[in-house]
Amino acid sequence: MEIQQEIDYKRIADAIEYFRLNFKSQPGLEQAAEHVNLSPFHFQRMFKQWAGVTPKQFLQYLSVEHAKAILKGEKATLFDAAFETGLSGTSRLHDLFIKLEGMTPGEYKNGGEQLQINYSFAETPFGTILAASTHKGICYLAFVDQGHEEAFAELYRHFPNAVYTHITDQVQQNALFVFTQDWNKLKEIKLHLKGTAFQLKVWEALLKVPMGGLTTYSGVAGEIDNPRAMQAVGTAVGHNPVAFLIPCHRVIKATGELGQYHWGSARKNAIIGWEASKVFSV
Repeated sequence: MEIQQEIDYKRIADAIEYFRLNFKSQPGLEQAAEHVNLSPFHFQRMFKQWAGVTPKQFLQYLSVEHAKAILKGEKATLFDAAFETGLSGTSRLHDLFIKLEGMTPGEYKNGGEQLQINYSFAETPFGTILAASTHKGICYLAFVDQGHEEAFAELYRHFPNAVYTHITDQVQQNALFVFTQDWNKLKEIKLHLKGTAFQLKVWEALLKVPMGGLTTYSGVAGEIDNPRAMQAVGTAVGHNPVAFLIPCHRVIKATGELGQYHWGSARKNAIIGWEASKVFSV
């Protein structure tokens, strides 16, 4: 089942990238289905099951016009109305459940010395992910594209002096509920992060960007009261150690273009469109 989910996501991501690269020619359902070696019927059904909307509707959420409208605040009333009526408002709540705590200077300096870190691999709508946690919360979350061994090696580089146990704990399980959209099971998610004071401020600012919402590097710089620090903000965003939960994928260019992403532009497109489909399709 997990292998099939990975295959399905890769096909969806491939189709999204195909649409993005060929948007000007407006390729149809048949062309996209052929690109991923599926019949139009099966492709439409798979895409609708994954995103909750049709491929054509999904691509609308990835358009520059849609992004600009959100950046200008034209969607704010929709967010407010949805939240007040209890419709798609609950799909934003996971941002409010996330609490961030920085590691102590000693933990930061010593590469996680004496830290006990549990880690495990799980499947998400966007591919395999590596989740790692301390007794205080999630300390690392990264998509796996080069195999489990390389993914763990990258985690180890973050905390070379920690003690590791390959086990799925309750902290990880609770955090992963955000991918299922089952808010009834979601308790408060705590993050235990290794970062500078500036990085922590940037990551906290990202948590304020709601699901379906977007911001820019200058927007984040303004949020932390340092409007000239756009380049430093970009660096901090790029060093985000917790994929998806700290939504660095919601930071785009001021032009409305979605831009690059640490875990690949195709995945960024998939996540942004998926989140928009959960909010705006209600």
